[in-house]
Formats: sequence, structure tokens, C-alpha cells
Amino acid sequence: MTALNDQALANKVVLVSGGTQGVGAAAAQRALQAGAEGVMITGRDATKGAVALAGLQAPGRQVAFHQADVADVDQAAGSVAAVIEQFGRVDCVVNCAGLVTRGSLVDTSPDHFDAHIAINLRAPFFIMQAAVRHLLERGAPGSIVNISSISSHGAQSFLAPYVAAKAGLNVLTKNAAHAHRFDRIRINALNIGWTATEGEDVIQRVAHAATDGWLERAAVNLPMGTLGQPDQIADMIAFLLSDASGVVTGAVLDWDQIVVGAWD
Repeated sequence: MTALNDQALANKVVLVSGGTQGVGAAAAQRALQAGAEGVMITGRDATKGAVALAGLQAPGRQVAFHQADVADVDQAAGSVAAVIEQFGRVDCVVNCAGLVTRGSLVDTSPDHFDAHIAINLRAPFFIMQAAVRHLLERGAPGSIVNISSISSHGAQSFLAPYVAAKAGLNVLTKNAAHAHRFDRIRINALNIGWTATEGEDVIQRVAHAATDGWLERAAVNLPMGTLGQPDQIADMIAFLLSDASGVVTGAVLDWDQIVVGAWD
């Protein structure tokens, strides 16, 4: 991968949904480090947004937080309108907001299923729709990265609605990339694996009765001795957003230490 310099995203305005913590927050920070002119993060929680925004302050760069619950279509699409109103345009989008609550085929309710579709699939669809319409109106190129999951290949039985939504997001990524390749709007996805984030800590404790030290215990059993790290994923996101990734579009890249299709 070409090393990114501090101007890789120069003159770019970047929108990061779900940017108040975890991978989203790391992606926003990395965009600033790569020279982004402006970065807007979105999230449901205004308090978390204020804390995240304070950590993003960068001399000479513009940053903003927009409160939005992407499960609501109007709020999801409205985040694009908000970044355009704030900065005059948007050039790059990272769809990072996600829902990882558990559910199997036999115990998932319609409401639970719909919640996963709303956040993990429908929201990226309509955020992309609004962003692409804006780019087409400007006649401008752009780049979008959808944060998907290694679980989209099948995963554990307790991730059924999550898997369904993320698998849909991956095919949507390819469809949208194909539709807009001649508009020079590049759209790619990352299938990230088990990652050490604030949200993962919560879900492990709530859904799996994890106790203090679970992260260290889990890490020693993984091939690389660690869970994925948000800052490392953020590097790949910035690479895909930038011109350093060249002509790449429609790619769904596995970013994990699990080798899909292999077994012992």
C-alpha cells in the first residue's frame, strides 16, 4: 500500500457516519492527519459527539459534529445536507455507523431484524444516494468507503440479522460502484474483523457476560495475538478515500486475520 502523506486528502471534505467512537472516530482523525480540509462526524449522542469533536480539533482544519440517528432515513440523508451546508460540499464519505446486537435465525424478531437493516444497510444506501446526487450535480469525482464485516461471509449463528444486512451492503457497494464508475465516483467496502473498540467492549459484556480482562484473554488466542485496531483500519480507509488507491472501485476487501474459506 502506498504510504499516505499529510496531503493525501488535501482539499477534501469528509463525512463520517458513526464517527463519535471506535473505527469512525479513528477514521475522522486519520482524515485530518491526511490533510482533509473539513471533517464532519455524526452520531446519535450529542454528549459523545462533543467529546469526540474536542479530540478532533486540528489547527487550520474545520471539524463539526452533526447529531443524527441513521436508522431514520431523513436523518441519514440529512447528514449529507448538513455537511454540505457546513462546508459547501462533500467529497468523501465513510459509512461507519453500525448495529451489532445479537440474534439467531430462530430468535430474531421482525423489529430486531428491521433495526439491523435500517442501520447497517438502509442508512448507507440513502447516505450514498444523497452524496452521489451531490457529486453528480457538481460534476465532481468522489470516494466512498462502506464499513462492512468479515461476518458477511457467514459468521456465528448469533449474528443472523447482522450478517444479512452486511452481506447486502457488500453487494450494494458493488452495484453502486458499477453504476457510477464513469462518473469517477469510487465506492469500496472493508470487511473488518474482530476489533478492539468501545462498542465491542459493551457488546461482549452485555451479550457474552465478559468480565474485566476479556480483551487480553481473547487476544492471546488469535493468530496475530491482538484484535484489530481502529487506527490501523483508519489507515486503510484513508488510503481508499485518497487518490493513492488509484482506480480501485467496487472492491470488498477482507481486513482480518481469519482466512475465509480455509480451515484446519
